[in-house]
Amino acid sequence: MNELLLIGSIFVIFGAELAFYKLFAKSGLYVFTAIATIAANIEVLIFIKAFGLDMTLGNVLFAATFLCTDIISEVYGAREARKAVTIGIITNITFVIFAQYWLLYTPSKIDTVMPHMHGVFDQVPRIMIASLVVYIIVQYLDVFLYHKWWKLTDKKFGNHRKYLWFRNNASTLVSQFLNTVLFNVFAFYGTVSTGELMSFIFVGYIIFVATSLADTPFVYLARKISEKGKFVMVSDPDARN
Repeated sequence: MNELLLIGSIFVIFGAELAFYKLFAKSGLYVFTAIATIAANIEVLIFIKAFGLDMTLGNVLFAATFLCTDIISEVYGAREARKAVTIGIITNITFVIFAQYWLLYTPSKIDTVMPHMHGVFDQVPRIMIASLVVYIIVQYLDVFLYHKWWKLTDKKFGNHRKYLWFRNNASTLVSQFLNTVLFNVFAFYGTVSTGELMSFIFVGYIIFVATSLADTPFVYLARKISEKGKFVMVSDPDARN
């Protein structure tokens, strides 16, 4: 059941992201970035067993934030993609402040929720701080690499539209590797055994490789949506910086 849910989550989450884009254009991707960053940092606290391995959740939602920046990079340029990253950073900071503020209240005698809130959100600061630091590094790197590869293929082949699959995957696979290593070390070092930590890194990256390959058709679909909806597309390579 866990395996089916994980595979299904790729289509559900990426499909929802495309729906946000089709309905609200660039603003929809900004909103989805905020949703995914909050949800992923809660979901990553859940451990499951799937495909015979122990793993944390949140990987597909984290991958969805990379899909957001890749779509925005492709259609609107690097400046707007970096804006999406900034939105994710501010969302992370705001959420962790709110979550910690809730825990300051003294619950009523009839309250049944606060112990569970502590169970979840007492762990949030470390996870969120780790996520925030790593998010800043790898997301800006992803946007940089996306446009670096794009300039390279433009210069070599003289075609602005072709090789979308290459810039999408070449940027994401590199940044996701760094993301997997740094996040798991910052978030879980000292709380799990070294073997478990290495397993989280290995399994997490395998999932990110799968989601990176799976998100490529969604980037192509997003570009088609932008063309049919006559959204603004960047055609000047210099304007993408």
